[in-house]
Order: sequence, then structure tokens, then C-alpha cells
Amino acid sequence: MLRVLTIFIGLWVSLGSYAATSSPVSLLDNRFRVDPTISQITFVIYREKPSKPVVLVRPDGTKYYSWKHPDNVRWYQEPSMDIISIEKPMPGPWQAVGKVTPKNNIRLISNLALTTDQLPLRLYQGEEIKFTARLTSDDKPLTIRDFLDRVKLKVTFTKYIENEAQLVKEARPTPDVIGEFADDGRELDEKPGDGVFTVKLNIFSEPGRYRARITSGNGVFLRAQEQEVLVYPSPITTSFIQSRVDDQPHQVVFTGLEGTIEPGSVIAHIDHWDRYDNHFTAEGQSGTESLTVKLAIPNNGEVGNFKWNGRVYATEANSKRPLIFPIPEHTYSVVEDVNIEQTRLMQEKALAEKIKLEQQEEILKQRESARKWKLIYIVLGNVVALILGLVVWMVIRKRKAKKAEVPLQLDMPKK
Repeated sequence: MLRVLTIFIGLWVSLGSYAATSSPVSLLDNRFRVDPTISQITFVIYREKPSKPVVLVRPDGTKYYSWKHPDNVRWYQEPSMDIISIEKPMPGPWQAVGKVTPKNNIRLISNLALTTDQLPLRLYQGEEIKFTARLTSDDKPLTIRDFLDRVKLKVTFTKYIENEAQLVKEARPTPDVIGEFADDGRELDEKPGDGVFTVKLNIFSEPGRYRARITSGNGVFLRAQEQEVLVYPSPITTSFIQSRVDDQPHQVVFTGLEGTIEPGSVIAHIDHWDRYDNHFTAEGQSGTESLTVKLAIPNNGEVGNFKWNGRVYATEANSKRPLIFPIPEHTYSVVEDVNIEQTRLMQEKALAEKIKLEQQEEILKQRESARKWKLIYIVLGNVVALILGLVVWMVIRKRKAKKAEVPLQLDMPKK
């Protein structure tokens, strides 16, 4: 009896320590207790590979299956893992029945929460934003790598419409995905598996009012945060001035919008490549009271196709918020110099040839028309001659017939 009591006390001590650290523990008969204060809990259960999903048994004996469970349960399964999330779980002892790994690795994640940066209320079309979100369990960073590897965050913008919920589904605006990211240590994400998600958001939506929605989901965990944002037209204009004179550089001019961009805060960077992929970099900053940066691209007269892209950094005048605008790839071509006099002569020659061809075509048309009418006249003349011939033949025949009738009448005998 004393041994059983010792095991029971050890189990609860382990569970108390586990709830704070979310570390795997060996549980007797795969049992674990849910505290009454927990409003949401997730079980991460490791099974033998391959094996069927476990059966989750509630304190009152009700069984949950991967294929049959109430709406407050979300179930994600793999060949060797179950992730089961329950909203408002029943307090008391739960049990997982199945081929759980020999070490009985079961992780409990309680009171998951998603916190995110607040998006600026005033955004600009074309700008780039570093955005961070965090997952916590009981207000502590969530660091269970197996769970985090299966969580994906995304940010969507939906055009704002009053009373959207009252519209039929087909009439509601479609969300645009602005960014998707994971806690994988790539791009702007600093460290994998630390519960901190960082993404580079590119704001390419048309100017207007939007509902920004941040969601997290892996089939068992869904959280959402929403706010309204305004997207304004880009306050940075970019102009490329191509030189037509050898050894006179091309220019790229960046200008900030007065009243929106703080004077002296515009910094520009461009990367340029020639047709051989030789790389050239140019950078510059606006003067103290200026909103313009001019960058020069060398032009040695070499012909071919060229490309460039860049980035512009600035500061919003009112909020002092730093702004970043990536400049997409642009291309241009340089062709050989053209001899203007020779081109003029060639154009005149071509015009003369064109006029000559048009005149010849007109003469041929007139000849063809005359030939056609001549043929018509010949046909009409033959038809008229034929008709006249028939008429004359008929008149002559009729006269001959009358002359033949007169002698017959004279020779008749008298009575």
C-alpha cells in the first residue's frame, strides 16, 4: 500500500513539474490529469511506427477516436504521432489507449495562446514589413519542436465591407495571402523551435481599407487575430532616365512624397547587371532637407540587355516609422547608334517604292476595269446582234409565207 501511494505521489509531482515545462514524462498506464483551471489543452502522443491512432478516454469513460469525436476536439495524426486539441476539456484523469512508445512520451500543452505584433494602421502599397508572432503555453514560450514544426502562420488581407457577415458566401470578398511563415529559422526567423515566428510581409494590395487576419493552424490548433488597416499609395516614386550618349551615365531617381516622408531620410540602393552578368552596386542618401536620391549607372556604350533592382529606405514624417520599399526588377536595352541621314534616305527610298507600287497597282486596277468593261460591251454587242438577226429572220420568213398564199387563191376553180 505504501509503495502504491509513493508511486501515486510521484506521478502527481511529475505532472506538476511537467505542466510548467511541457517536457515529456513517463506516465503510468498512459494516464494524465487535466486541472479544472485549464480551458484548452493539447496532447502530443508518440506511438510505435506504424500504428493506429490512440483512443482517448475521458474521466467519465467517454471514448474519442480520430474518426469520431465532438466538435470541440481537433485531431491531427501521422504514422507515429497524434496531436489532439480539446477546448474546455473535462477536468480529471484522462487516458490514451494504444501503441504508445515504450518511453510513454506524452506531452501536455495547456492554454495555447497566439500573440502578434500590431500592424501599423497606415500601410503603404509596395512596402515591406518585418512581422513577429509568438506561441505560448501557460504564458510561457512554447518550445515543443514536434508541435511547432507542424504549425503554419499566415497573414491575409480581406477588402473591408460593412456588414460582411450578412452577405451570402459567394458575395463576400476573397482573402489575399500576404505572407506565410513558420518557426524554422529561415529568412527573418532568428531561431528555429523557439516559439517565435518572424516573416517578411510584402504589402502589394491596392490602396483601400482591409481586414488583416493572422491565423495559425495545423489541423488541431486554430487561433486568429484580426485588425483593420488602411493601405495608401506608395510615397516613393522611382524614375529611370536612360542615357543616349556614350560615357554619360544612366540615372535612377528616387523621390519621397512631401508631407509623408521625412526630409533627409531617403536612402537608396540598386544592384545592376549587364548582359554578361557583371554586377554593379550604387547607393546614396538624400540631403538634409531633400527628398530625392539620384544614383548613376555607368554607360560605356556597350549594346545589349541590362537589368537592375533595389531597395529604398525612408522614415514616415508623422509617426517616425521606418519604411522599406523593395524595387522590383527593371530591364532596358542599349542599341547601336543610328545614322540619321542614312536613315532619312532609306525612309525616303522606302516611301518612293511604296508610292511606285501603289501607282502600279492603280494602273493595273484601271486596266483590269477597262478590260472588264470591254468584255461586257462585246458580250452585249453579240447578244444584240443575235437578237436583231433573229428578228430579221422572222420578218423575212413571215413575208415569204404571205407571198405563197396569194397564187393559191387565184387558181381556185369557179363554180
